[in-house]
Amino acid sequence: MKKLVFLAAAAVLAAGCSTPRPPASAGTQAPPQWYAPLPHAGELADLRAWWAQWDDPLLIQLIESAQSASPTLATAASRIRQARATRVAAGAALLPTLDAVASAQRGDTQPPVPLASVAQAGLQTAWEIDLFGANRDAADAAQARLEGAGAGWHAARVAVAAETATSYVSLRTCEELRAVTLNDAKSRAETARLSGLSERAGFTAPATASLARASAAEASARATQQAAQCDIEVKGLVALTAMPEPVLRERLAAGWTEPVTPGLLTVVSVPAQLLAQRPDVRQAELEVAAASAEVGSARAQRFPRVSLTGSINAGVVRTGGVTSDLQTWSIGPLALTLPLFDGGRRSANVDSAQARYEEAVLLYRARVRQAVREVEEALVNLQSARSRTEDALAAREGYRASFTATEALYNSGLASLVQLEDSRRTALAAETAWVQLRRERVTAWIALYRAMGGGWAAQEMATR
Repeated sequence: MKKLVFLAAAAVLAAGCSTPRPPASAGTQAPPQWYAPLPHAGELADLRAWWAQWDDPLLIQLIESAQSASPTLATAASRIRQARATRVAAGAALLPTLDAVASAQRGDTQPPVPLASVAQAGLQTAWEIDLFGANRDAADAAQARLEGAGAGWHAARVAVAAETATSYVSLRTCEELRAVTLNDAKSRAETARLSGLSERAGFTAPATASLARASAAEASARATQQAAQCDIEVKGLVALTAMPEPVLRERLAAGWTEPVTPGLLTVVSVPAQLLAQRPDVRQAELEVAAASAEVGSARAQRFPRVSLTGSINAGVVRTGGVTSDLQTWSIGPLALTLPLFDGGRRSANVDSAQARYEEAVLLYRARVRQAVREVEEALVNLQSARSRTEDALAAREGYRASFTATEALYNSGLASLVQLEDSRRTALAAETAWVQLRRERVTAWIALYRAMGGGWAAQEMATR
């Protein structure tokens, strides 16, 4: 008995041993600085309250509805629950099992032994001593994947919010363009009407009147196409948010005031700090840690395994009219299993785990590069839109004034219809470019919000 206890104690102490793992973190390759100008000279703000700075209650409602209805978020939440269950199962492998057993038996044996009835109940326990850390490594991998699933859920939330806001801005921009095309169509229709009257009076050549009618028809078709595009944008927003279309259209009727500056963004001065703000980067990093633990677990499977069992039983035996109590207990056996031949299965499992680890490292480094790229591109787009704003505004005002003057000359008979239409076309293009530039500026802010991780911090975990 003393020898058995000694062996069990030695096995418990040996459980502190573990097989070596590859590094649980991969080296980052982030550049030392940003090479695009930072907005607001790098001034900081809280991204978590960023949408509230837009002062648009409808946008907040749409984002909340989209996040509630998003299948991507539902999938991410499901993965958290699955990862949590896997972690519990992996942690349970480190602990002993305890089962209650009960049995009853009645039978006749060789005479002269009389008919006997046996009933017993007891507890049985078994424990695989984690001698080389295989189960502990598996538990570590499950914990890393649980944390990664939480980071993935946050990444999905940020992505859905950005997608919804982009769709909303596209719809509002489409509405502005529809107003521009409608005004243009009305102006051309009035020119065509006046040209028709002048043609019938004999003051305008038929070719000139035909040009005016063609221009009006073109503008009407453009306005119809723009209205259809706006309807498509509404349908897309309905699909994103699961909000009934009549309700959405009613709320959209309130109009929209474009934010002059859609809030400040936290853009850290050192790109490496971005890694603490990107949940998808954190998820990729945790996958490296999980793959590293799995390599350790696979290696440990090639070493001996030690298990200990035990039981306590109490029973009743009745034979020949005599009832006897029966109580038994046992500790052991303390079993040692030594792998000798498995056809290369365990070695192949190690190779497979190592390959998954190397893949996880490469994916993590690629994710870091992609994160830096997304921030740089958003900064460049934002700077480009800001730099072009003054010129686009000057072009819009200048071409609008030129068209107004040309229209006055045309009405006075001092300019031709060709001159008027050319001026109108230029003014329309400048107006359209101005509206699209404003959309580009806002969407660049949204892209930067998403690229910076949406205010997530590595300490946050989903509680779903």
